Amino acid sequence: MSAPPARPHDDLHWLFARLKQALAGAQVPALARHGLSHWGYTVLLAVAESPAGSQLALARAVSVDKSKLVQILDELERAGLLARRPDPADRRARIVTVTEEGTRVLAAARAEVAAVERRLLAGCEPAAAEALRATLRELVGAPADGLDGGDPGATSCVEPGHGG
Repeated sequence: MSAPPARPHDDLHWLFARLKQALAGAQVPALARHGLSHWGYTVLLAVAESPAGSQLALARAVSVDKSKLVQILDELERAGLLARRPDPADRRARIVTVTEEGTRVLAAARAEVAAVERRLLAGCEPAAAEALRATLRELVGAPADGLDGGDPGATSCVEPGHGG
């Protein structure tokens, strides 16, 4: 068993919390300029990257509770950014797709998010910035599953006991 971090600022939770605060502080207003919330952006991006997926698969992909996902999808659909239709293979399931307007809005929002990330990483060497991204991709893909027993909904941004 390894020793706890020598300094509180070496604690991963503290480091990730500070990074999340910095990103949210810059990204939330940038996304709002495009009519998107953080969750709306996350869901729209996931649908664009995996088109014609079911709502259940989408909930798993973005690690959000199914009922919260329905609220987000309702907002995005009302804004004309995505569409839902019955799955021909299973009438109970819905297929979610990005509309032309959703594609346009997402591209503009992604450009602003990329600019925020460039500003955040401006003080880092390019190799260090890429190493950070690679490490985060690796952590998001595997070890996080070991922390929550593999339940994608358990990694939601909602704190346990605080609802969604």
